[in-house]
Amino acid sequence: MAQQQASLITDEMRAAVGRESEPVTFEVDKTACRMFARAVGYTDPIFYDEQYARAKGYRSVVAPPAFLGHPVITPGQPNPLAAAYFRFDTGLKRVLNGGTDIEYFDDVCAGDVLTATSQLVDIQEREGRLGPMLITITEFTYRNREGKVVAKARGTGIAY
Repeated sequence: MAQQQASLITDEMRAAVGRESEPVTFEVDKTACRMFARAVGYTDPIFYDEQYARAKGYRSVVAPPAFLGHPVITPGQPNPLAAAYFRFDTGLKRVLNGGTDIEYFDDVCAGDVLTATSQLVDIQEREGRLGPMLITITEFTYRNREGKVVAKARGTGIAY
């Protein structure tokens, strides 16, 4: 009789589901918006030309879809994103991005400063062709300076 392998999901992992991270600050700047838009092939002038974007009713250059700014990292301080991701010592060596879905509730433009928190929504274990896999679902909530939710990003991480 084959021996059943112990679950990869520990009590620590189960306890982390639903827990919210410390907030992380993201700055949305014009150059980064333009670079991201150029890198992914967007050609709409709202991503490049501030006057054009303002004429279309935006506050500034528009942040392209899937770009929510860069985290503020201070030299000599720990990377704030380290606490925003739920990492567990599983012994699994490979990690794969299983996809990200972003829902917008308001415009995000250059000059915005967003505060994000993350929450571990779900954790599952599956058996794949290469062995055991740990699948985590994490949701980031982005708020503007007024505290209004402007976007939610839900990402799937696959460790195997």
